[in-house]
Amino acid sequence: MYSDNGTTFVGADRELTVAYRSAVRDPNFLNLTASDKVSWNFIPPSAPHFGGLWEAGIRSVKTHLRRVLENHMLTFEEFSTVLCKIEACLSSRPIAPLSDTLEDYECLTPGHFLIGSALNVNPVTSLLDLNEKRLSRWHLVRHVTERFWKLWSNDYVNTLQQRAKWRKVKPPIKPGQLVLLRNPLLPPCKWELGRVTRCHPGSDGFERVVTVKTATSKFKRPIVKLCVLPVNNEATSN
Repeated sequence: MYSDNGTTFVGADRELTVAYRSAVRDPNFLNLTASDKVSWNFIPPSAPHFGGLWEAGIRSVKTHLRRVLENHMLTFEEFSTVLCKIEACLSSRPIAPLSDTLEDYECLTPGHFLIGSALNVNPVTSLLDLNEKRLSRWHLVRHVTERFWKLWSNDYVNTLQQRAKWRKVKPPIKPGQLVLLRNPLLPPCKWELGRVTRCHPGSDGFERVVTVKTATSKFKRPIVKLCVLPVNNEATSN
């Protein structure tokens, strides 16, 4: 496990080390944890650029959070609720397919590491089209969350569709691969996933259109409307 060198993380590592040393006296616990080989690694102090991957995510959250809050004055409880909802949005992003089964459209998300399963949000009516002056305090919290989701999810999908330089050949999409479909109309924490069933190469041999099957329908889509999952993309490249 990797994290920055914050005092809270260092203190947590110290407490966990003491708890672990007292627990290893139990032979049953020792047998269960012997194969885990979990260690906590810290980046150098005062060097946040060493954590480029998670620092980039933090920067994206701060940027969009400033945009959606603007001149809103939220109470401590309201701001805590907004942050919890934003955390749910971030932890719902797809990382990799859970299995290679063609009929399985489930994906691995950060929520699986937190609660053991994907995060679910109850469907609600969108408030983006309503005037902010007509909203109650609770509806204002929902409105801010929806605006953040629209900005952040679009930014996240753009990072998945970044074009590599001509010296780096991007791996082609293959049949059976789980992909993310770009859909700006989805509510917070919802992602549209599908399996590629067929590729349609053009006259030059390059594949620009594929047939995608979701849990409810089957249709053709250009590859510019699809996103390869991050871990799946890295594994294919390697």
